[in-house]
Amino acid sequence: MSVLLEVIATTVADARLAVQAGANRLELVTAMGEGGLTPSLGLIEAVVAAADFRAANAAVGAPAAGVPVNVIVRPHSRSFVYDADDYAVMLRDVRAVKAAGANGVVIGMLTPDGEIDREGLARAIDAADGMAITFHRAFDETRDLQKALDVLLGFDAVTNVLTSGGKPSVLQAESIVRELVRQAACSHCTVLAGAGLTVDAVAGFVSATKVQAVHFGAGVRVGGNSLAPVDAAKVAQVRALLDAKRS
Repeated sequence: MSVLLEVIATTVADARLAVQAGANRLELVTAMGEGGLTPSLGLIEAVVAAADFRAANAAVGAPAAGVPVNVIVRPHSRSFVYDADDYAVMLRDVRAVKAAGANGVVIGMLTPDGEIDREGLARAIDAADGMAITFHRAFDETRDLQKALDVLLGFDAVTNVLTSGGKPSVLQAESIVRELVRQAACSHCTVLAGAGLTVDAVAGFVSATKVQAVHFGAGVRVGGNSLAPVDAAKVAQVRALLDAKRS
């Protein structure tokens, strides 16, 4: 099985470059330097349309059905603990993301004591109404990653957990990620490894951890700069390395 490659897009141009270079899925965000915030409705609609690429895909050899777009829903970067007003905004945004035709939402919410906010997550899942759910790196701020993963595995709608293994860079957490992959094995949920991955390190990381999905932000941008555009050559290189691992 090929390792899934998810790439962060912050613009329509990012989306086009990533799709044409071989990304399997996009995460659409704004304010990447703050860890990602909810994009505007106009941007969501434009990126969903761009990633669909039904006619253009035939010319570049990409999948005819296009590439799924998951959209972050995060109202601010102050914390992952949200009040009633935050949730009112988030649930409206989740519904808007679905109406815009996105594949899924990327969310994460915690209680003040560093646990998964189960009630808040359940409300978001209900608003998503069948869309795929990725729980983002709020997961890395929980007090116990294995306990937190057990909680998320109890929600059938949560199909991905984005994690750096609780470290600033996932490359510092190979053993932790490997254990999380084992814990999630044979479940409906995929461990999506990201934060700090580089083109040079990805093949060794995949071999060491056995992850089936990787997430790239700055690592596939021009100059490794989170504020720069996607570098299509780097995306293509990562795709080729992942395909070589399969073979």
